[in-house]
Amino acid sequence: MIIYSKITEIFCLVDEFCKEYDQIVSKHLLGNPSKRPSVMSNSEVITITILFQLSGFRTFKHFYVYYLQKHMQDDFPATVSYNRFTELMQQNLMPMTLFLKTCCLGNSTGISFVDSTPVRVCSPKRIKNNKVFKGIATTGKSTIGWFHGFKLHIVINDKGEILNFCITQANVDDRTPLKKKSFLDKIYGKLYADKGYVGKDLMQLLFADGLHLITHIKNNMKNSLMTMSDKILLRKRSVIETVNDELKNICQIEHSRHRSFTNFLSNIIAGLIAYSFLPKKPAIKYQTVKSNQLTIY
Repeated sequence: MIIYSKITEIFCLVDEFCKEYDQIVSKHLLGNPSKRPSVMSNSEVITITILFQLSGFRTFKHFYVYYLQKHMQDDFPATVSYNRFTELMQQNLMPMTLFLKTCCLGNSTGISFVDSTPVRVCSPKRIKNNKVFKGIATTGKSTIGWFHGFKLHIVINDKGEILNFCITQANVDDRTPLKKKSFLDKIYGKLYADKGYVGKDLMQLLFADGLHLITHIKNNMKNSLMTMSDKILLRKRSVIETVNDELKNICQIEHSRHRSFTNFLSNIIAGLIAYSFLPKKPAIKYQTVKSNQLTIY
């Protein structure tokens, strides 16, 4: 398991962030906090939440009760009950999200890929019986059929690092997040996407901000000229699909056992953070051959 080799690294980074976060937040609190401090620090709570996504366990309760509290007492000597920990996990959603945004995202390299992936919260047969996400989750359609839940939109660079992310309802168009300037404010160069992002107005909007959107054309569209490097990189767009696969199958951002919307968000945020600590990420390998000024990828 990846868990043992990453405990110290994750805790040190999280602890440094939490110290700065507490200093900033304490200046804006009104009055004196009357609540008794928890036995576990915010750094420990966030670290354990992230470690679960890397542990290989499918349920958090089994990981916390039967593994962490029994076999990781040296690393976390003072643990609280499982029910109390879920409360602390929800309370730390904000600092955990800020930690992801400030410490775990990559930098743009000029070559980026965008895609969305469905995040199901229940089976299609149980949509009417789902009460946890009633009025929040919606039903949408992806390339593999109908689903009930949300969409996770991510942008990655050619190194497999996540540059930004956005969570929307299932029935939201894939192009909607790209129209928001905050989603692509730190990304430049070329952005590669699938046919679902085709749109003349969207391409002109992004081009005005210095971003070139490149997509495959649909069957009923006229052919357009494209450089050889763009054609090759469009074929390499499957790298972002591999990232989505690792987020679901390794970092476990998708399951149907949520009991509250806050826990759902905590699970996705922790999964995205856990992905940034994976030792090897899907990436594009370049090989340059100097022969008549031809570059082969």
